[in-house]
Amino acid sequence: MAVKSENRANTPRRWPLRVAMLLLLLAAGGFIYWTTQCPCERVPGFVLFGEQAPEPVSDWRFANDVPLCQIQIAAGWRPHAINLNCMATDAGELFLSCSVCETKYWAGEVEFNERGRLRLNGVVYPVTLNRVADPETKDRAWDARVEKLQRFGGAPYNPTPAQDAPRPDHWWTFSVQSRPSA
Repeated sequence: MAVKSENRANTPRRWPLRVAMLLLLLAAGGFIYWTTQCPCERVPGFVLFGEQAPEPVSDWRFANDVPLCQIQIAAGWRPHAINLNCMATDAGELFLSCSVCETKYWAGEVEFNERGRLRLNGVVYPVTLNRVADPETKDRAWDARVEKLQRFGGAPYNPTPAQDAPRPDHWWTFSVQSRPSA
């Protein structure tokens, strides 16, 4: 009998430790899932995993066959990955689309010649990103966006624009250039 009451006496003291260990395991599992599976919908991710592109890309038109691109940039000390629209022009130039971009965390982290990674269909490409300021280039990118969204648009956060939709002032675009693997 003394053993039973001694075990009962220890149980309340062990309970917080067991709960803490369970919470730690759940947090670690969640972190592992987040870092390997996201970006998910509108939740940013960490590192983009996947097959590494064997060589730099000069013609990105194949990106128009994928609904969304995923990019990874450096955000201070850590990687930051998101889903967003990307679109290629008929000439094979690749651009990223960013509506109301001044409110987006990732866009504020992209500086001139920002090194990043882009994932399409599980393949990861080393890239360099630059915000586009030239109105003619922005118009080319906008036209490519409108054309691509005729096929892949329609979601609440990604509506299909009219074919003649004007480019809004709050819309930013970033050019994407492939670079060799480091």
